[in-house]
Amino acid sequence: MKTYDREYYRRWYRDPDTRIATRDGLARKVRLAVAAAEFMLARPIESVLDVGCGEGAWRAPLLKLRPTAKYLGIETSDYVLARYGESRNIRRGTFGKLGSLKLPTFDLIVCADVVQYIPDADLRRGLREIRRLASGVVYIETFAAEDSMEGDRDGWIDRPARTIARLFDDAGLTQCGFYCWIDDRKIRNANRFEVGTPTS
Repeated sequence: MKTYDREYYRRWYRDPDTRIATRDGLARKVRLAVAAAEFMLARPIESVLDVGCGEGAWRAPLLKLRPTAKYLGIETSDYVLARYGESRNIRRGTFGKLGSLKLPTFDLIVCADVVQYIPDADLRRGLREIRRLASGVVYIETFAAEDSMEGDRDGWIDRPARTIARLFDDAGLTQCGFYCWIDDRKIRNANRFEVGTPTS
């Protein structure tokens, strides 16, 4: 059975020979997600939910950009919760059962390198709850079968791009950029602001 222990995170996130991301690459992702959320909100973000956060890698670069933002991570790993739960504000939870956590809304919701491991039923439930929780932008990395992605393939669920699009559409989430999604009702409201009276 797959275990998200210290060795797992060392192999996939720190070992230069096998890691799937670099610190600079992560920082670019964070800047992209923050910029998208702040564009839609027309203000700095104040709260971030990181679902399937692992060791909380997004936390430091997020707080470097927005030091006063409140960060909450959701994770299942016993190792992560024991080592970083309190210091990095990480709570136990799963994507499919987000609704049971009774969370408030967030300006930015992050779900990086997670969706491809989530069964369809949990994915549907989690996406609907994420739509409810999102007051701004949702950054969810979605890798389609056509992408031929490499990395940790243990438990990976290959979904065609059309299936991914349907799952997000069914949840009421509309794509608005690289891995960025928004409640389609908020898209309509945001577009209304774009068509304003010109100012001199």
